[in-house]
Amino acid sequence: MVSGVSAMSGLETFEELESEVRSYVRSWPAVWSRAYGASLWDEHGREYLDFFCGAGGLNYGHNNEAMIAALTRYLQSQGIIHSLDMATTAKRDFLQRFNDVILKPRGMSYKVMFPGPTGTNAVEAALKLVRKVTGRRDIVSFTNAFHGMTLGALALSGNVVKRESAGIPLQHQLTAPYDGELGVDVDTVSVLDAMLADSANSVAGVIVETVQGEGGLHSADFGWLRRLSECCKRHDVLLIVDDIQAGCGRSGTFFSFERAGIQPDLICLSKSISGSGLPMSLTLIRPELDIWSPGEHNGTFRGNNAAFVTATEALSWWVDDSLSSDVHRKSEMIRAELESIATEHESMRATVRGRGFLQGLHTPIAGLASQICAAAFERGLLMETSGGAASDVVKLMPPLTIEDTQLENGLAILRASVEAAAP
Repeated sequence: MVSGVSAMSGLETFEELESEVRSYVRSWPAVWSRAYGASLWDEHGREYLDFFCGAGGLNYGHNNEAMIAALTRYLQSQGIIHSLDMATTAKRDFLQRFNDVILKPRGMSYKVMFPGPTGTNAVEAALKLVRKVTGRRDIVSFTNAFHGMTLGALALSGNVVKRESAGIPLQHQLTAPYDGELGVDVDTVSVLDAMLADSANSVAGVIVETVQGEGGLHSADFGWLRRLSECCKRHDVLLIVDDIQAGCGRSGTFFSFERAGIQPDLICLSKSISGSGLPMSLTLIRPELDIWSPGEHNGTFRGNNAAFVTATEALSWWVDDSLSSDVHRKSEMIRAELESIATEHESMRATVRGRGFLQGLHTPIAGLASQICAAAFERGLLMETSGGAASDVVKLMPPLTIEDTQLENGLAILRASVEAAAP
């Protein structure tokens, strides 16, 4: 948190008129006026490198030229912007492109549901459907999980502060230990297996993030994910993968679970699925589970055609393996620098967590991660913390398309910020 906002900062309007719930504006006291690629500029013209990317909503950077051009053409042609779930050319183009570029090449068959514009909408739809399919109520989530702020999704959160904000009891949820939670020698799938043996008649589904974006960047081993999938099948429980933050390429492959070789029953996508930062989310459903009645789950803004247009263009990044290969290469650069920083600053007692372009430094020293992020902001780099209420992880989420020199500059600022803040 950065304190001591100047009276001349230009933030008075927000302080006077916007709700006290505002958050990021307090950490980064600037008024942003322009953005392109991996950079943001405030209204005074100062440039900041963006290792935040709209909380993972801008995997391809700000104002990608191809996406903006496609959107501009569509708007100038009087294309439909709002349509609920009516058929439109923009939606048809996206569905066909998504099937041809993403699903078919991976041997995946899913029905695409547009549940509403945000990630928590995708989760809520998945929860409702697995309960409808199975006739059971309970959902298993994992320690440190985060799945959204609406009540159903919030019930699955491991963040005590966020859970308490609900103001009512959050029910029909069981918590299982995430991979590594009980130590490297304990396979926590065996714990889940025992839980389901005792309560499978009440459990409708299991929901998991392969990398816990908000919960501290804990990442699941691919073997663990395979065993988890097998466990769910053994107990006739449906598996939901929340790929809202780790998906759309942030972990290196389009879906974060691809290298595990699993095919979940349902998949939740949002954040960068539109490519441009426009609100959009998907719930992918195995066809035999798609037992919705027409209109049984609906919402006014599930037909954001402007988002369909940019999402269709964003899929151009996935017609071959070029982007994925580049993300893997740059991920190694990030990992090497983070490990070097951790080694050189032993007083931090830091460890490297995460995978792909969703990595960070965990430090058990209270407040240090926040101090490092504040020091980075002062030096022209946007980063946030992760780790739930503890905020004990410095979290890096650069755009997947960042240039090598920009990535190197951002990592150099991170190193300088650690040197300024570390004990």
